[in-house]
Amino acid sequence: MPNESSPGALSLDSVAGFKETFEADPSKRLVQNVVTQHDVNDVALSRSIVTESPHSFSIVLDDWGVTNQARSGRCWMFAGLNLCRVDTRNVLNVKEFEFSQNYLMFWDKLERANFLLEAVIETADRPADDRTVAFLMRSPLSDGGQWDMFTALVAKHGVVPKTAMPETESSANSARMNASLNYQTRQGAKRIRDAYSQESGLAELRRIKDEVLKVVYDILCIHLGTPPSEVDWQWKDKDGEFTRSGKLTPLEFAENYLQTDIHDYVSLVHDPRETSPMGATFTVEYLGNVVDGPAIKYLNVDIQTMKDLTLKMLQDGKPVWMGCDTGKQMHRDLGLWDADLFDYASVYGADFSLDKAARLEYHQTAMTHAMMFTGVDVVDGVPRRWRVENSWDDKVGNKGFFLMNDSWFAEYMFEIAVPKSYLTPELLKALDQEPIVLPAWDPMGSLAE
Repeated sequence: MPNESSPGALSLDSVAGFKETFEADPSKRLVQNVVTQHDVNDVALSRSIVTESPHSFSIVLDDWGVTNQARSGRCWMFAGLNLCRVDTRNVLNVKEFEFSQNYLMFWDKLERANFLLEAVIETADRPADDRTVAFLMRSPLSDGGQWDMFTALVAKHGVVPKTAMPETESSANSARMNASLNYQTRQGAKRIRDAYSQESGLAELRRIKDEVLKVVYDILCIHLGTPPSEVDWQWKDKDGEFTRSGKLTPLEFAENYLQTDIHDYVSLVHDPRETSPMGATFTVEYLGNVVDGPAIKYLNVDIQTMKDLTLKMLQDGKPVWMGCDTGKQMHRDLGLWDADLFDYASVYGADFSLDKAARLEYHQTAMTHAMMFTGVDVVDGVPRRWRVENSWDDKVGNKGFFLMNDSWFAEYMFEIAVPKSYLTPELLKALDQEPIVLPAWDPMGSLAE
């Protein structure tokens, strides 16, 4: 028989008490009857919030259709390319245009494999159960990313139109490809660490790394296709005028047709933890994808500053790349976020009162998804709801666009990308600070998927 006298053991007497108080509460029994037959979100959904949240906005920038990342975690590059295509559509004078997300996915995976294996070389003197080493091996080549990772890829590899490298089964459904990529990078990590333990020099460790990268390249070509080295580009615009540009490299295509100055953008985040001072800059250890790219850097600002800058950009006709914790208080089919959309406290008779800082500290929240603000509803100078372009196809929300009530912005928004010209002199000065280095596993290093 179990020894119930062990300190900390779950007492059967306690369980009996739990049962007695539950069965004595008619409201809990009623909720049990309902929730055992229906999704709890259907029960907790606030009808008043739904009816008071029409998809109507005083400023709407989008007159285009949404994109579809399908069963992949590429939201950050979809949002980045969606931001860029706004200006590109105007340059080309076309109604619809998409850059190839598959092209950037290829280079992200290869660059990230190199980034990861360089980190393995740097940490080869540590034991395998070292927390940083274990973190690096947890999910080496996931699909997720950050704004600075997007700009690093474009700076080095350029862009191409979607027609030059269209989607494949694996770009749209990446799990099996990622499983093989993760296997090869972990196996490569072991080879590098074994060679280090046998006192091999840096040249030998990098020789092993290159062998692994060749395998990774082959796997990517098999799953995604071979990325084009040049594009034979021509198009007919919405006025019927035909233009032929001829053959362009991806970097030349970016120079000619990617008119958004993404390399002038900076990442602003909202991290309200006491350990994260407002006005400070941050970086996260081993967060990135391109070894020879700039280090990822955040500037921590208060949530009102983030709202004000987002509003100003939208008023100026500029959509805004952003990152948030998308799964919290969200109704996917309605395309709706509100801080109080689901009343779980009433359903369970329990407290759900952690503030944003505590949720970060105890891993209840983090940035999980990147999208783009394309509109806002302003009443008496104050935004009450925001329009968001998602990349989940047009079968959810309002033809793929979502509504974010302002209450949700404060609680679950974490990052926006902003041109430097929108920053105050104080914020520009703050950018020059040496960044605080957060550990690799800090929630502010989470990747948007």
